[in-house]
Amino acid sequence: MSRTPPGNTTVVDRIRGGALDTVSAGIVRWGFVAVTVLLIGFFALTEPNFRTADNMFGMLKFIAPTAIAGLGVMLAMTVGGIDLSVGASAGFAVSIAAWTMVVGNQVGGVAVGVVLVGGALIGALNALLIVVARIPDLLATLTTMFVIVGLKLLIVDGKSISSQMTLADGSSAPGRFTPDFLWLDRGNIGPVPVPVVIFIALTVLLWFVLERTKWGRALYAVGANAEAARLAGIRVLLYRTAAYVGCGLLASVAGLLLAARIGQGDVSAGNSLLLDAMAVSLVGVSVLGMGRPNAWGTALGAVLIAVMVTGFTMIGLPYYAQDFGKGIVLLVALLFSFTFSRKRTVVVAGSMTN
Repeated sequence: MSRTPPGNTTVVDRIRGGALDTVSAGIVRWGFVAVTVLLIGFFALTEPNFRTADNMFGMLKFIAPTAIAGLGVMLAMTVGGIDLSVGASAGFAVSIAAWTMVVGNQVGGVAVGVVLVGGALIGALNALLIVVARIPDLLATLTTMFVIVGLKLLIVDGKSISSQMTLADGSSAPGRFTPDFLWLDRGNIGPVPVPVVIFIALTVLLWFVLERTKWGRALYAVGANAEAARLAGIRVLLYRTAAYVGCGLLASVAGLLLAARIGQGDVSAGNSLLLDAMAVSLVGVSVLGMGRPNAWGTALGAVLIAVMVTGFTMIGLPYYAQDFGKGIVLLVALLFSFTFSRKRTVVVAGSMTN
């Protein structure tokens, strides 16, 4: 009875290995897209209200702040870092916007400018701690998170800010949330809500910068190997700083949308944003088998979570079970990113050696 010599493969083995590799590649590349499509199809068939245009836009509007904060985390991840302060930054933006309009009696445009400057400064502080002081990103941004939360409470005396609230001197707050600011959440551009337009526009912008420009290639190079990027002439410190400043700006945009949605300076706003933003950015790594942070993957991760939350709510699933569902999605995403894709790489490498 003849046997195949060790190290050799038969034609059947190679065909079988090629087929398995093709299937594995398809699962890694299209698995999450398929899950999202299947969930949308399931909820659309079982819940008539789910498939309405109003509900679809409502889902995207609901998830827009989380998705934008997730894009910020994704930007930090492109340079090999992470930002745990995005939730606190968004909450800070809510309080600062409310203080500017309600207590400072300014118009919405001024509030937007102040918030964006504040977000950029938070990002610059993170960059200073990480890039200049060389504190590990997890520790630096965790510290920044606590500082921002404490600073926010100090500025507003630990109280939520609302129109006609009583100030420390006994007078009433002179301002209010202006209509132009509330338009950020309640307005439409054509049939599309403004938060959805902002979410899509930022996704397209980041996709273009990261995938179609030399700056994007430099950011990915820094994240892949900072020392090699430096030797290639890339200004590593500058790109890492830009990534964290960009993350702070995106977190502040998420906070602006939250503030316009709430209509007051709720001191608890943004508390739950960090975990969801981290989830969508990590899910995005596995989407389309890219194996790296990317804008469209992050956007799809946000859409998947919005579909899950909306669908589960419509079928009457308790809210506390929804976090379990998010956790399962994140677990599967990590398996796609770090386990299945690695196995596929090993199979490809093994077939090449044969």
